[in-house]
Amino acid sequence: MTLDYGTHVTEEKLVFDGRRFVVRTATAGASATDPLIVLGGSSQDRFSWQRYERWLLPHTTVLTLELPGYGEGDPLPVEYGMDFLADTVRHAAEALSLGRVNMFGACFGASIALRFAQRHPDRIARLMLGGTAADISPEYAAAARRWRRMVDEGLFDDMAQDMVEQFMATPDHGVVRRRAAVARLMRQRFANLTERELAMDITHHERLLTHPWSRPHPAVTAPVLVFTGEHDTITPPPEGRRVAKDLQARFTTIKEADHLVQIERDNDLADLMARFFTDQPLDDLPYLNPVEHFGSR
Repeated sequence: MTLDYGTHVTEEKLVFDGRRFVVRTATAGASATDPLIVLGGSSQDRFSWQRYERWLLPHTTVLTLELPGYGEGDPLPVEYGMDFLADTVRHAAEALSLGRVNMFGACFGASIALRFAQRHPDRIARLMLGGTAADISPEYAAAARRWRRMVDEGLFDDMAQDMVEQFMATPDHGVVRRRAAVARLMRQRFANLTERELAMDITHHERLLTHPWSRPHPAVTAPVLVFTGEHDTITPPPEGRRVAKDLQARFTTIKEADHLVQIERDNDLADLMARFFTDQPLDDLPYLNPVEHFGSR
């Protein structure tokens, strides 16, 4: 399929260890850097990052993966952790003959992306992790259990409102761009999940309670950037900074944003992605707080 603005899009249905999944590949013929694999959060599918293609395709090919447990991928029981999902990404890279890749992971996707870089260091060129933490917070664990009870009791509207309150910062934390509009969008998104999507989403949350979110070892030798919104309350900046320190990486926060920075400040996040993956300086950008450097890389 070729879109009006010159983008060629293909979709591949792949199988790893008996589990089917989907890879969307968009290209405009640019190759300023290695192919970029995007791994989104627990409620996202291969179309969730589609609007980013217009900013990123001038630099590289963009692949969004609908892994097992996502979208049209096969359901994935909670017993399967991030190692399995990271190896599924490796299988996709090999099947599509990608060679080394850049990788972007947000929230749940950041855990998979980090594990990929640790398990398959020969395949990673650069790694960017958004909205991540070293450990699950007690508040998130309690929320995940509460969402399961709400689903079992059919309280879908209450669950949608609760999810929005957990993922978004309250007004007293500071200014967040598009707060009201994003809250309405997310409330509608959570309330309208299909039965299949809801089951997958709840399983993802339970997967995070069952398997380690982040591991400092083995070391990642590729360049790493960790970021989040400056008002993120679900994976707060101190948690992201801790991950960056463990990985000897760079860390920064995006101004006037919380955990949902990819919606609130999408053009700025896309600019940050393009700059990082093409090795451009990240200092003095108007939408960023100062970049912190850990280690010698």
